[in-house]
Amino acid sequence: MTKRSVRQPSLSQPRKTRFSSSSVQPNVQRARHTTNERRGSGDDSRLSGIRRHTPDYGLLVAVCALLMCGAVVVYAIGPGLTIGNSLPDNYFSTKQITAILLGIVTFAVAGSLPVALWRRLQTPIIASAAVIALAVRFVGESINGAHRWIEVGGFSFQAAELIKLALVLGLAYFLAEKSRARLMHTPQTLYQIGALVIAVLFVVAGLQSDLGSAAVMVAMIGMMSFAAGLPMKRLGAMFVVAVVLVGLAIGTSEYRRDRVATFLNPQADCQDEGYQACQALITIGSGGLTGKGLGRSVQAYGYLPEPANDSIFAIVAEKFGFVGSVTMVGVFWLLFRKIYSIARRSVDMYTQLLVFGILVWLSVQMMINVAAMLGLIPLKGITLPFVSYGGTSIIFVMVAMGIVFAASRYTDLSAVGVGAGAGGANSKRTHTQALRRRR
Repeated sequence: MTKRSVRQPSLSQPRKTRFSSSSVQPNVQRARHTTNERRGSGDDSRLSGIRRHTPDYGLLVAVCALLMCGAVVVYAIGPGLTIGNSLPDNYFSTKQITAILLGIVTFAVAGSLPVALWRRLQTPIIASAAVIALAVRFVGESINGAHRWIEVGGFSFQAAELIKLALVLGLAYFLAEKSRARLMHTPQTLYQIGALVIAVLFVVAGLQSDLGSAAVMVAMIGMMSFAAGLPMKRLGAMFVVAVVLVGLAIGTSEYRRDRVATFLNPQADCQDEGYQACQALITIGSGGLTGKGLGRSVQAYGYLPEPANDSIFAIVAEKFGFVGSVTMVGVFWLLFRKIYSIARRSVDMYTQLLVFGILVWLSVQMMINVAAMLGLIPLKGITLPFVSYGGTSIIFVMVAMGIVFAASRYTDLSAVGVGAGAGGANSKRTHTQALRRRR
């Protein structure tokens, strides 16, 4: 029987961190080093006492299934995408497969790097993101009034994807350091987090006119801060500020006001402002229970705007029906559950927050895309991770998944039941009870 003294948090550990689990504390306490404490939040698996083990290959299965779904759908609607522009039928599918191959390479590279190395890489990544974020407004390509893309070597590069990666890397380090020093409850920390929210909304929603990506980033900031121990009252105050700023962003833009009005009553103007919302619902409904099949799409032939990008979920519903759509959402759910499990079993605060931030990034972006297609929220112009056409999105989400895959090699397998039967269930109950006691 485990001694009760093992469950007591060490005085050197930050308290009130919602992601810390008493089930991983024994390993961390036994191998705590002075150097590791000075660096804060754990530097390496060799310092945390957790040996390298087999990574979670279930991540690869889920990711490959989603990538394959996207590649098949883009290939199937390729003839519809190339109507009127004198391009070969397989033009877009070829580019999509190329992006997937590049994504696999970036996944392999990111998955082979130690998680601790990303702390040293975050500075040049953040600096690059800051430069591109400002440059895209002045030298970037304007599409539908939005300044989101910049030409790099003949390829279109979406700045928001690099900003998301830079944000999750920098914020994980910042919050881990604040948590280690027990400063999450101080007003200064709240002001710094609030300033970051304002900066994200100004640059992404304001300069780039990308409110969807800005919403994802604000969710990342809020959820990661909460996981690191930010009090609910302070988080609520930050949420109010974000809502006010988003309201101002909508009120000062005729384009965004039209989108909100369309969301409230899409059928009022299905031939103009509400066209995409109406066509998305028609596309989803036409799929029925099992779909029309791969070669029988109608909406991709000039009816549904952005069928390979923002609206690809509607195309999936048209081709594979309700069953296929629910199956794809189920694969996303399994993937997110695995990522959460890896974050929960990580042995240092930095890795926990980094993996959890990636989880928020992918899950919120997926929910926004699907909800917009279903008419539950206004259209946001945001891609469906792993599935939508677009090289920048695929490459950066694959980098993020590579980081998660690397983190899965150094998790505490005793923190969560890994076997079947009563042992795994008891371990999960013990973990839940420990989290409740710590709260």
